[in-house]
Amino acid sequence: MVNKVHINKLIFIISLLLFCTIIIRLIYLNLSPTIDGINLSEFAKNRNTTKETLYATRGTIYDSNKEILAQSVDSYTIIAYLDKSRSKNSLKPKHVVDKEMTAEKLSPILNMTKERILELLNQKGLYQVELGPGGKGLTELQKEEIEKLELPGIDFISTTKRYYPNLDFASYILGYVKTDEETSQMNGEMGVELYYNKELTGTNGSLEYQVDANGYKLITNSDASEIRIDKIDGMDIYLTIDSNVQLIVERALNTYFESSGATNGGVVVADAKTGKILASTSRPSFDPNIKDIKSYLDPLVSVAFEPGSTMKTYTYMTALEKGTYKGDDKFMSGTMEISGYTIRDWNRVGWGEVTYDYGYMQSSNIGIANLVSKYITRDDLYSYFDKLGFGKKTGIELPGEVTGKISFKYDIEVATAGFGQGITTTPIQHIKALTSISNNGYLLNPTIIEKIVDSNTKKTVYKYKDKKGTKVASESTVNKIKDLMNSVVSNPQATGHIYYLDGYNIIGKTGTAQILNPNTGQYYSGDIAAIKSFEGMYPKDDPKFIFYIYLERARSNKMPDILKSIIKDIETYYNITKVNTGDTKNYKMENFLNKNVDTVKNTLNLFGIKYEIIGTGNKIINQYPLNGTIVNGKVFLVTNSSDITIPNIVGYSRKDAVNLVRLLNLDYSLEGNGYVSTYNVEVDENGKPIKVNIVLNDKYK
Repeated sequence: MVNKVHINKLIFIISLLLFCTIIIRLIYLNLSPTIDGINLSEFAKNRNTTKETLYATRGTIYDSNKEILAQSVDSYTIIAYLDKSRSKNSLKPKHVVDKEMTAEKLSPILNMTKERILELLNQKGLYQVELGPGGKGLTELQKEEIEKLELPGIDFISTTKRYYPNLDFASYILGYVKTDEETSQMNGEMGVELYYNKELTGTNGSLEYQVDANGYKLITNSDASEIRIDKIDGMDIYLTIDSNVQLIVERALNTYFESSGATNGGVVVADAKTGKILASTSRPSFDPNIKDIKSYLDPLVSVAFEPGSTMKTYTYMTALEKGTYKGDDKFMSGTMEISGYTIRDWNRVGWGEVTYDYGYMQSSNIGIANLVSKYITRDDLYSYFDKLGFGKKTGIELPGEVTGKISFKYDIEVATAGFGQGITTTPIQHIKALTSISNNGYLLNPTIIEKIVDSNTKKTVYKYKDKKGTKVASESTVNKIKDLMNSVVSNPQATGHIYYLDGYNIIGKTGTAQILNPNTGQYYSGDIAAIKSFEGMYPKDDPKFIFYIYLERARSNKMPDILKSIIKDIETYYNITKVNTGDTKNYKMENFLNKNVDTVKNTLNLFGIKYEIIGTGNKIINQYPLNGTIVNGKVFLVTNSSDITIPNIVGYSRKDAVNLVRLLNLDYSLEGNGYVSTYNVEVDENGKPIKVNIVLNDKYK
């Protein structure tokens, strides 16, 4: 039996009419320009989706004392409104009215000529103009200085730039950044800025929302009114660099580099027990704020050169470790024939028949040639050089590190490699090798990074941990090498006695290497066509610091002056020998760099400290003594002004007078002892002080 379905005709007709109505409505909605009196096209135009980039802040680079070395700061570009319409219906003018006066007042601040500023201000048909180039990249202080002038029509565009407060200070370590003009993205180009670019950069966020035709954000009750992805700021990098030690090193190299006549030079100081780099500087240098760069190669890691006689230390260590070295054995110095080649000592004639200990003290090439032919083999020497890290990267956290070259095959090559010719090394490799001596035979990898901190969570994501290192030398080898290095400095007949400093037990080894002409394969000729170097440690028995110094093509060897200056200041800063001042109430110097002069005055007045302000600026840019040093004498503070003049130093102690001229990087002469009785200042053609001649008198005080 089949069941039949009966459909009510009325229901069918109603459903059909309803369906047709919906179809007609849909056709109308698609074809009609207006719905319920609303123009849909105009409505759509008035609702635009806007997406903004939330730029991540680049991480800050600090030294080991949490002093800022590189940071992102607000930067300003000055603009001038030229169109009179901007002042319409305003009680005060909002465009530049007096162009002559405006140009005159802005000229010294922007370091632009009045005429050039007037030329920009007198352009026709422009609503506004940027006052470049001097008006770009202005600091907050410059902006405030201009705002105080209350010049009509002058305004600022705010941007962000990378700022290095200490100028050409550890610049090759820090590096610099370039900013993409389209994306405003900062990218590291050298140094730590490049090596840790990803960590420092962070991740940009975004904000997406709707705006009306006038650009106003549309506010709705919906949670979907905006789509926000939060930015992640870059991480903060803490270096092992100690700004106080860096300042000591920078000051010493500044004082003596120019008078040395050298074309290049550098100094590295590291912690003897950890391998942490405390300071590294080189000349020529550059200011990462203005990028006045002459060479893009970091001399610490990216430039390899023949080391010369500093390698003799490691050749002697090879023989000591093999157990074949006998310091009292003798050899005939002067000249030696190897495979048809003649090797000579540096004085050409030698010292007659001498012991190997004496040969090291006199830096004898013939002593090395005898060692590698009688007591060690080619494989012994290569293996030990390799074990110390020569010929390969140290792995320090800096870009562009090169390996150098320690390959040698023939007998003559082995001999010359033993005294540092025919091979190439980098300063950082010497610092690494020295840790094996200063650290009781344990070799350490040098490092420049103390820790890395997530700036968003403040959590430390990496922290350097002291390591024991790799055992590469016995205690007896280390003690013997220390004694040999000590003889180089302490013995009046030795090559390194010019580094002797009474009361300071410096030990080390000198080096002089000829410079190879890469085009001819021959060494340059001439007395100054050489790289002089000195590496060592202080103090001898329990070294706290290791160092490497070099000067290229120096007409005058100023390395002893550089080193002595550094050692004296480091001794004062760290008080290594625990000198008792006898006054437990002595004030410990603070770090006043970049601080307001009035604030610093108030602090020193509070503690009753005698001080001298140099210049008329409002910020401190240099100081003596350094941060953390017990004040035992006058405090000197140099300000950020160009009108640096020598104060009246009559009555100054010898120590205070010398500290002042050294702080100002001036040459000086001293006559007599005691206190300053008279002095005169020599100036250059621009009237700037260049030398202070000081006469001292015991009776004057």
